[in-house]
Amino acid sequence: MSFLNGTSLTPSSFILNGIPGLEEVHLWISLPLCTMYTIALTGNFGLMYLIYTEESLHRPMYIFLALLSFTDVLMCTSTLPNTLCILWFNLKVIDFKACLTQMFFVHTFTGMESGVLMLMALDRYVAICYPLRYGTILTNVVIAKAGLLTFLRGVMLVIPFTFLTKRLPYCRGNVIPHTYCDHMSVAKISCGNVQVNAIYGLMVALLIGGFDILCITISYTMILQAVVNLSSADARQKAFSTCTAHICAIVITYVPAFFTFFTHRFGRQTIPPHIHIIMANLYLLMPPTMNPIVYGVKTKQIRECVIRFLLKGKDNPHNI
Repeated sequence: MSFLNGTSLTPSSFILNGIPGLEEVHLWISLPLCTMYTIALTGNFGLMYLIYTEESLHRPMYIFLALLSFTDVLMCTSTLPNTLCILWFNLKVIDFKACLTQMFFVHTFTGMESGVLMLMALDRYVAICYPLRYGTILTNVVIAKAGLLTFLRGVMLVIPFTFLTKRLPYCRGNVIPHTYCDHMSVAKISCGNVQVNAIYGLMVALLIGGFDILCITISYTMILQAVVNLSSADARQKAFSTCTAHICAIVITYVPAFFTFFTHRFGRQTIPPHIHIIMANLYLLMPPTMNPIVYGVKTKQIRECVIRFLLKGKDNPHNI
């Protein structure tokens, strides 16, 4: 076993096998992935630039949105360049430490994504239930601390993944049937006992995803109660409209996340591996691609700023 480091059972590298069973169409699969990645980068960088330059968007809701866009860029960039190298150039070999690093960033940024969506739900709760105190409660300092704590939560919970995976013996081989290094995908090619990995992975999913979904549910329950008690139909409609984009972002993020999580643990015998791997890639790519579009279409202030920006560029063409 030349892939092992000396006499140890730790491989020097892994082979990411792409999408097993669909090798002949890897190039065609890469085209929509590359398109979505390009849209995600353009949309999120454009949204961050707009929020930074437009003074009217210097409000807590849009600061959280900029944080979501920043997280989206990091999340999809942690896997897509490497995935495209596999699909385009058949560059499947990844160093053992690089694999662990990628695994750390993938799970950290997905946890950050969930946390930011939870913070945005709390933002909507404060804005609708305490409108007069909105600016004094969600100050820039509070937003910065909330963002930092969300990031540190992900880091502290994900760090053990790397140690739990590193300790495992890999005597069955070093081929990972995936396009990127995911915790359980790496652990399952081990010949050791991965029960601790599986249990801790479930704990992290509950501590991050479960906690965030609980907070989101409680926030929207209280928002619904507050909105229903409003006397004006126009006020109710306006209040609901400010939450539409965020609800869409929640659906876009959590539906593929749940599918990937449950199929990884309970559906591997019934769902073909290539479906699982494609969904795992979409799970990291769909939110970054769709979030800027959803917020651009559903949020009036952002839509107006985009139109104003485009008209300004049209009115001031560069003469050659």
